[in-house]
Amino acid sequence: MKKRKLGRSNPLEVSALGLGCMGMSFSYGPPKDKQEMTSLLRAAVERGITFFDTAEVYGPYRNEELVGRALRGRREGLVIATKFGWTASFLVAAALCACGGLAWLLVLPKTKTAN
Repeated sequence: MKKRKLGRSNPLEVSALGLGCMGMSFSYGPPKDKQEMTSLLRAAVERGITFFDTAEVYGPYRNEELVGRALRGRREGLVIATKFGWTASFLVAAALCACGGLAWLLVLPKTKTAN
């Protein structure tokens, strides 16, 4: 497997091919079978994949948990990229999009209510 370096001062060396894990537990239909996805993740490592992409919003949290469990004890030399800090409004929009359509979400500022 070819390798690539990410960054300059202290670069991470990763496989030229990475595995995006979003579809394993979020979007693109219902969550996939955990055992099948665990097997897929482990097979990717066996084939030289060292870069995995996940996020707390994929599930939420389910994808990070799946990747973590599947790669437990196999982390040497692997890089797991994640994203975090999503707001509730983003999660609502993501859920609407995952349900099979383009969603427009209007986020209004909080206003004082009359007493």
